[in-house]
Amino acid sequence: MAMQTGCCSAAAVLLFLVVAVAGASVAGATYVRYKDPKQPIQARVEDLLSRMRIEEKIGQMTQIERHNASSAVIEKYFVGSVLSGGGSAPSEKASAATWQEMITKMQKAALSTRLGIPIIYGIDAVHGNNNAYNATIFPHNVGLGATRDPDLVKRIGRATALEARATGIPYTFAPCVAVCRDPRWGGCYESFSEDTKLVQLMTSAIIPGLQGDVSTKHPRGVPFVGGPKHVAACAKHFVGDGGTHHGISGNNTVLSFHDLMRIHMPPYYDAVIKGVASVMISYSSWNGVKMHENKYLITQILKEKMHFRGFVITDWQRWTRSPPRRTSTTTTPSRRPSTPASTWS
Repeated sequence: MAMQTGCCSAAAVLLFLVVAVAGASVAGATYVRYKDPKQPIQARVEDLLSRMRIEEKIGQMTQIERHNASSAVIEKYFVGSVLSGGGSAPSEKASAATWQEMITKMQKAALSTRLGIPIIYGIDAVHGNNNAYNATIFPHNVGLGATRDPDLVKRIGRATALEARATGIPYTFAPCVAVCRDPRWGGCYESFSEDTKLVQLMTSAIIPGLQGDVSTKHPRGVPFVGGPKHVAACAKHFVGDGGTHHGISGNNTVLSFHDLMRIHMPPYYDAVIKGVASVMISYSSWNGVKMHENKYLITQILKEKMHFRGFVITDWQRWTRSPPRRTSTTTTPSRRPSTPASTWS
């Protein structure tokens, strides 16, 4: 995966997640404004960015798999984030202490670099911290949606966050907020429901469970993580992944702009309001345009209209895939002439 966003918002989220780690390095060292937790976030972000070289910015916007994250690699390439892919653990039946030791070693490598920027470690804790041995495993989203019980879902989010933090992990690639409209889609088990309103209800419950309850005075769109017992969440897969043609995973979602906004977008509005820290982009296309290259939906809608200030992250190894191509199932795109969405700027 790779974090695709402006460096400013990525740095802001980083400071939200690692304020304790970065702030601790102030004592006994030359004063550096971006490491001072008493300074305003924006001032710290601007100070940090002003010091960064291009290779450090590239490294900070890159996420690598745990297997490749040696201390030497982290130090050489200024790696900003590490993840565990599905089933990727430090050892068979690894204890929470073993996870912590692994991540601490990575953090020490990151902190030894010129700017001392900690890594963000992410994992697919999608129904409990399911990569960790002896973790509590909960039903997948399709089962949770069937309960119609948002309080239960919030408590499950809270328990998942606590068990992720026990292994030293502050970031989960959850929740999936897809609206599954075709049961042939293999990812339907990740969806709370085919009913948009039910998906919204569960989204509004699980994100505060994972991240903590956001204050009504908290600025809309700004990420919120409520302390060491919570994790940064990730709403996925933006957008329309549950509405692809014939339910084929990563295929083309053929919908008018109005129907995309009506059926698939509402859970993302709720996620942003609840202070979700990140949004993952879908493998799928909308009317023939791959979501990973859809500047209109990602930049103009998510970032500008919805005021999302967290970071955007690609889905697994999207950058290694072949260039986007039009599919034979495409109809004429129902897109307004003023909303080009074919390229990134």
